[in-house]
Amino acid sequence: MKQAWWKESVVYQIYPRSFNDSNGDGIGDILGIIEKLDYLKDLGINVIWLSPVYESPNDDNGYDIADYQSIMDEFGTMEDWEHLLKEIHNRGMKLIMDLVVNHSSDEHHWFQESKKSKDNPYRDYYIWRPGKDGKEPNNWESTFSGSAWEYDETTDEYYLHLFSRKQPDLNWENPQLRQDIYNMMKWWLDKGIDGFRMDVINFISKVPELPDAPNPDGRKYSNGGQYYMDGPRIHEFLQEMNKEVLSKYDVMTVGEMPGVNMEEAKKYTDFTRNELQMVFQFEHMDLDAGPGGKWDLKPLKLTDLKDSISKWQTGLHGVGWNSLYLNNHDQPRMVSRLGNDKEYRVISAKMLGTFLHMLQGTPYIYQGEEIGMTNVQFDSIDDYKDIEIHNMYKEKVIEGNENHDKIMKAIHVKGRDNARTPIQWDASKNAGFTDGEPWIKVNPNYSSINAKQAVEDPDSIYHYYRQLIQLRKTHPIIVYGDYKLILPNHEEIYAYLREYKGEKLLVVTNFSKKEITFELPSSVELDNAKLLIANYDVSENEPYRKFVLQPYEARVYKAE
Repeated sequence: MKQAWWKESVVYQIYPRSFNDSNGDGIGDILGIIEKLDYLKDLGINVIWLSPVYESPNDDNGYDIADYQSIMDEFGTMEDWEHLLKEIHNRGMKLIMDLVVNHSSDEHHWFQESKKSKDNPYRDYYIWRPGKDGKEPNNWESTFSGSAWEYDETTDEYYLHLFSRKQPDLNWENPQLRQDIYNMMKWWLDKGIDGFRMDVINFISKVPELPDAPNPDGRKYSNGGQYYMDGPRIHEFLQEMNKEVLSKYDVMTVGEMPGVNMEEAKKYTDFTRNELQMVFQFEHMDLDAGPGGKWDLKPLKLTDLKDSISKWQTGLHGVGWNSLYLNNHDQPRMVSRLGNDKEYRVISAKMLGTFLHMLQGTPYIYQGEEIGMTNVQFDSIDDYKDIEIHNMYKEKVIEGNENHDKIMKAIHVKGRDNARTPIQWDASKNAGFTDGEPWIKVNPNYSSINAKQAVEDPDSIYHYYRQLIQLRKTHPIIVYGDYKLILPNHEEIYAYLREYKGEKLLVVTNFSKKEITFELPSSVELDNAKLLIANYDVSENEPYRKFVLQPYEARVYKAE
């Protein structure tokens, strides 16, 4: 197993709008991040992943970029950003930036030129098509609901947007566009950043004919994912990007890849193929979605989670590398989704952290996870800011006459704004996030759940995470050991083994609020195991082959 700094790192994702506001305008900013770097350093973070801070009209909170080489005024200046990079490096941490190159903003000068005429030099920077029989060029649906096509009367054609209509898709078939993107990437890398997280990067290659997607239920629009996820030239494009840019720097790369399967992920992350180092796959994030998709709620079965995690743990072992995450800026809060955010909030958050950080791969912590922030339940749809939520609500409730309460419940459980409420720094007004009016409401539970309280309490989730991170830095088995699932059919206990250079690690977690007896199968050899970490007080003398797990208990044993 080849060793690398990015395999041994723990990454912390900052969603800047909601992190820390330094100037009282209600929006988190770059100077606000600098104020909190020591907090992250004390936590043990190696790498900060910064969600987009580029110039943007903010249709999709910065993922619609109008200028890839300037900083959004709300966040500060390029000088502020350079100060941030310097301060991160001064603390021995690294910075990776978001790379959003499947689409730009419709306010980007490329697109402004592209729509002027069919013979404009920038026309082919985007995907334009004439209509078919007075309708859209095909039946593809936007990820944010409705058609993936927008008509533009200037040239009497439609442009493709797999996300918002203000996020036109870039045409990667155009070699000049690709060169411009590579030059922009080099510009940032030459400034000293340490890598990229690449937004929906497996969408950049589309099947050239852009055919209609199968549509058995006869809806107006259909998911054309099979024609743009992992498309025909995707590996060629990424290998070219690696050759032209990434191979020239010592960087970390992770590609966000909805719908990616194991075979494709192996190709993306196999270090002999020179593409990327890691992928964010979504299989485990889709296990609590019914046949109707994300908003069709269904309970998560632990055996399904085991099947998914185990498949990725064993499938990429020795070939590629896993990214480990349970929440991010697009997902609900993990303690609300997979744990118990009421009476067992602290205990279940620690259990989930243990489960994740003991797997093979690079762990990603999403801001607020380390203090156990929870989902929010705003009463009014007007309190939500996310374009995906509003588009879905309009489609289902206003136009489709679905039940308001049912849809609001789905938003409370799955909405992206769950992750975007401001960080709860302390119990003062607006959770210490801002002196002004926050851009989105603060979760009302900030008086009892906040970073100040967590840092002062030695038994908090924050200090438990510090332990988890420290263990990863001192025990190579946690980073590099192989993985073996035990008790695969158990509905409440998730237990697994790690092995590396003669050492063994036993990880046992209870995903339920029941007391359950754990018994290690007799076939598992594990001698002289010592307790490494636990989220309850456990006697050193308690036998490790058989014991009673408390609700949401987690234990890790190590044997030499």
